[in-house]
Amino acid sequence: MTPGLDIPGGNRFVGQRRAMIEKIRDRGCNDLDLLRRFDEIPRHLFLPEGMWPRAYEDAPVPIGFSQTASQPSLQAYYLQVLEPKPEDTVLELGTGSGYLTALLASMCDRVYSIDRVRELSTRARSVLDSLAVRNVAIMVGDGTIGWRKFAPFDVIVVSAASPGVPQALIDQLAEGGRMLIPVGDRQSQRLVLVRKDGFIVSQDEIGGEVRFVPLLGRFAFSEDEE
Repeated sequence: MTPGLDIPGGNRFVGQRRAMIEKIRDRGCNDLDLLRRFDEIPRHLFLPEGMWPRAYEDAPVPIGFSQTASQPSLQAYYLQVLEPKPEDTVLELGTGSGYLTALLASMCDRVYSIDRVRELSTRARSVLDSLAVRNVAIMVGDGTIGWRKFAPFDVIVVSAASPGVPQALIDQLAEGGRMLIPVGDRQSQRLVLVRKDGFIVSQDEIGGEVRFVPLLGRFAFSEDEE
């Protein structure tokens, strides 16, 4: 994000944004650099304007098309676990509002993001462009098959629930790479941290119960199952 940009509604939400930061801290995030990114990136711009009054709640917010923008403290937890580095290439499944995409872009070399909903992808692209975020590519399609053209990925972020860990994503994980994905049924999931070390792939459940919208695609849930 380019410093000095004129952010619509920016001053209006200063107090709410600082309150959100405190809630993220209260939930265990004490990484000052990460907290600074949550403070600097205007979450409200990534939401429909009717949702701006709720933009800095530490809660999921509806963004249309039966999708939600995830709870900021949960996104902070994702980033703490995955520890994105400046040289990393990232694959994100579920562009959604584009807010997490922007956070990742501020931390990594390149972000490749996939969403099934064209309207959400278009809106996220527009907001990222308005903030001069240049290191993100967005594709509309089936994220469960990954984006092989740009693999391998150091980090894979999955922001939707899957019945299992798609093998296609494991295959596209770089040596030393890590992936975080909610695994379970449509009602309840656990976060699974996947790490690749040579020929060894580990999958460990971390944290408590979570609830995400379903990941739809060839290697996850089917739309026919709804």
